[in-house]
Amino acid sequence: MKDLNKWTRINIITTGGTIEKTYDENDGTLFNRETVIKKKLNDKLRLPYTEIVISSLMSIDSLDMDLEHRQKILYKITDLIEQEKAPVVILHGTDTMQMTAEYVKSELINPEVPILFTGAMKPLGFDDSDALQNVTEALIAAQILSAGVYISFHNRIYEIPGARKNKGMGTFEQF
Repeated sequence: MKDLNKWTRINIITTGGTIEKTYDENDGTLFNRETVIKKKLNDKLRLPYTEIVISSLMSIDSLDMDLEHRQKILYKITDLIEQEKAPVVILHGTDTMQMTAEYVKSELINPEVPILFTGAMKPLGFDDSDALQNVTEALIAAQILSAGVYISFHNRIYEIPGARKNKGMGTFEQF
């Protein structure tokens, strides 16, 4: 039986998106500036058996992503897996998360570890944000799923391909 309680390392790649948007009190806008996830994870979660290694890759809205950005994400995933066979969680904007996950799946034929994409419908700093829940669930899923590419969102795991954003419901769904 697999030891589900062993010490684990998980790599997190931040790319921006709603999950990491910050509110500018001066003009009332939300924007991507820099990663806020490390401080929030350390402040809100107790992870004594998990080493979280955060790589801030970019801070952009996923609607602004193109193939070059997706390639950069793929190269970072590949680099991290080569360094140490540890799961990877990618924080990504929800609007194009499916596209990036499908791109990674098409380029990484047999990934050696679980690779999970997650994000949020409301930014991490908001009281009613789903960000911390989604990140926490992705961290747990990264430790128990078999190697592959997934989207982890709102207490569900979606294998890639086969998931899409349902804008009307404000979540993801299997198709």
